[in-house]
Amino acid sequence: MTLKTKPFDVAEYLDSPEIIAAFLAETFKDGDAAEIAHALGTVARAKGMTEIAKKAGMSREGLYKALSADGHPEFTTILKVMKALDVDLTVTAKVLEAAE
Repeated sequence: MTLKTKPFDVAEYLDSPEIIAAFLAETFKDGDAAEIAHALGTVARAKGMTEIAKKAGMSREGLYKALSADGHPEFTTILKVMKALDVDLTVTAKVLEAAE
């Protein structure tokens, strides 16, 4: 008997505001711009790309392009998408470890 598998898609599991926030917070920790854009695109797919594009004031195609692996979205685009996703960007100070 052959085992059938399908590719893992994290978007299938992003089904609550808390899970979405945790997913994005982990992505933002690394600070990799391409990963952040990809994560925002994944959340947008989970919530409905057409709806998020409309809320962000963009075309669906433009949103896909901006959040693609080759896209380099402007910060204003990131902020518009985050607003459309109903998530906030929060800034905290890094806690430096005390010298031993």
